This record gives sequence, C-alpha cells and structure tokens, in this order.
Amino acid sequence: MKRNSQNKTMTIINDQTYIDKTLNGDVNAFSYLIEKYKVMVFSLAMKMLKNKEEAEEIAQDTFIKAYKGLKKFNGESKFSTWLYKIAYRNCLDSLKKITRNYNTEAIDETNSNKIKETTDILESIERKERAKVMKACMEKLPEEERSILWSFYFEELSLNEITEVTGLSIANVKVKLHRGRKRLLSIVKRNVEPELIKHYGRK
Repeated sequence: MKRNSQNKTMTIINDQTYIDKTLNGDVNAFSYLIEKYKVMVFSLAMKMLKNKEEAEEIAQDTFIKAYKGLKKFNGESKFSTWLYKIAYRNCLDSLKKITRNYNTEAIDETNSNKIKETTDILESIERKERAKVMKACMEKLPEEERSILWSFYFEELSLNEITEVTGLSIANVKVKLHRGRKRLLSIVKRNVEPELIKHYGRK
C-alpha cells in the first residue's frame, strides 16, 4: 500500500513537471502526457462508443482540449482524472449525436441466487477466457453503466474520482455500480455459450 501511494505521488509530481514545462512554452513537453495517457483515453472512448474511428477522433480532440485548457488545471485532482473527465464528456457529446439502440437487458428477474450462480461460473472459467466473456457482455450494457464499471474496475478510479468525472453524486455512482454489476451478470447468464456454462458449471 505504501509503495502504491509513493508511486501515485511520483506520478503527480512527474505530471506537474511536464504541465509546468508546457505552460512555460515547451510544446514538446505535452507529448509526454499524450504518450502516457493515450491508451487510457482511447480505451474509455472505445468502451463508450464501440467504434475505432470515432474513438480515435475523441482521443485526439480530448488532448487538443486538454492542451488548450491546461491553464485551467489547478491541481486539486490528479491530471489523469482531469483528462479522463474531458474524454468522458467528449464521449457523451458524441453519443448524443448518434442514434443507437443498445441492448439494455432487464435485471428485474435477476435474483441473488442467479447472481451467485453466474459468479461461480465466471470464477471457474480460465482468466483469459473470462476476460473475453466479460468484454463481450459489457458491450451490451447502457453506455453510462458500461463506462462507470470500466472506470471503477479496469481503470481503478476511486468513487470520488468517478463523481468528479461524471458529475454524479457518490450515492448515485454506487447505485449505478450496483445495478451495472447485476445487469452485467444477468447478461453473462443469458449470453455465454450454453456449452461453456455446462462445461465449467460442472467443476
């Protein structure tokens, strides 16, 4: 835990160094920040938009906005959180322009026994196969739930950081995390190949 805390502190210090250099006229210094966070921004855009070309455009626009608005970064949060917020809002703006019908499977019929059963199956599946299953099933979630789950479990943003990014209250984020996880497990239950469930369910 102490080492993780030290690493986060070093990251903040390193980021601020390059931010200061950029603000002082060293345009090349911003390239360090792009290189460091381009995967994070692109991954978020892909999860929300599910289109490579659109995600690339969002990522590019995110860094342009971050560069132009760098003076507004006051250091109250991590630079990565501030950047993530810009990317998240860019994705939402893009989604408003796109008409899509997402498969938002109902969770009303999902009870605790089914959740437990599905979790047991996932735990039995090999790590690599489980990752493929979860990735495919996450695509069926509504974009907001999908992005919040991704931020919390894969990007490892804290609840406070997610509230800053999304503008939602902590209570609301907790509700969406809970509902999103239940919906995701329900989707896994309904969409994983029957043969896979049958095979791993015996173990």
